[in-house]
Amino acid sequence: MWPSVEVPRAEPRPEAGPQGVGSRRSSNISKLPAPAPAVTRELPSFSNSRLNSAIPVPSSPNEVGRRLGTMTRAGMERWRDRLALVTGASGGIGAAVARALVQQGLKVVGCARTVGNIEELAAECKSAGYPGTLIPYRCDLSNEEDILSMFSAVRSQHSGVDICINNAGMARPDSLLSGSTSGWKDMFNVNVLALSICTREAYQSMKERNVDDGHIININSMCGHRVPPQSVIHFYSATKYAVTALTEGLRQELLEAQTHIRATCISPGLVETQFAFKLYDKDPREAAATYEHIKCLRPEDVAEAVIYVLSTPPHVQVSVALRSCLPTGKSLAVPSRGAAGSP
Repeated sequence: MWPSVEVPRAEPRPEAGPQGVGSRRSSNISKLPAPAPAVTRELPSFSNSRLNSAIPVPSSPNEVGRRLGTMTRAGMERWRDRLALVTGASGGIGAAVARALVQQGLKVVGCARTVGNIEELAAECKSAGYPGTLIPYRCDLSNEEDILSMFSAVRSQHSGVDICINNAGMARPDSLLSGSTSGWKDMFNVNVLALSICTREAYQSMKERNVDDGHIININSMCGHRVPPQSVIHFYSATKYAVTALTEGLRQELLEAQTHIRATCISPGLVETQFAFKLYDKDPREAAATYEHIKCLRPEDVAEAVIYVLSTPPHVQVSVALRSCLPTGKSLAVPSRGAAGSP
């Protein structure tokens, strides 16, 4: 979610999926209301020969868009009325993802430390007549007890989680040479530990219900693939590199577990959210300037990527990089698409 000096061309990189061990604790259940591609500018490459033979080459950009749209709608039907957990759903990317999933007919538990914005979004979705339901849940992701309590509540009231979207993340302006230990811990607790705990609990939720087609999506960052020159985000970048490693480790463990649950890492470039304003909370001019030098991605672009990933056939794994590009527009690249279960 951060700019870098240059934007190299995306290289093909397979992502496939499979993971491991967890704990379960009961807790007082908070009140939950009753349940009432990547979108790209070019056709993604298909490394599976069966797919290559089944999909003719479109003859125009409009046909590409129509075909992707048709594929997405058909692929999302199997998720209708199933439950997705979206962390950090109170704004930005998380709110956009939650809205998009509700539009597709899913039950969505959107969690954050403050849920006022999620409650407003839930009311908007209901007023708009979307087929799904947004369920706000207050959860401090830096607290493991809060996370376990949330999964316990979801289990008792909604059976369990079918999709886990680890979106929550934070950055503190703490450099490596002069940063505070408390700032480093805050970033590590949310960006790495909370993501890992949610992943573990989501997998256990799927496993105990014999859900073999679930999906775990980590919203990463291009900072998890290269280190920008801004010192204030070097530790943040380190946590995002951890997300890259965790997703690959998850893929390998799911493979070893012989499950068809998939793992995907979505790595946006700079997205225009409140992220910079929270990072530079004492310098709003610096925060605003962050978004002025480049045509930023929108939260909705990342949400479209999530919908595309979920809509792919169960035997397909996707790795997604969304890159902010030159002032002429934005680029959403899907580097690779490979057979699920492949190493």
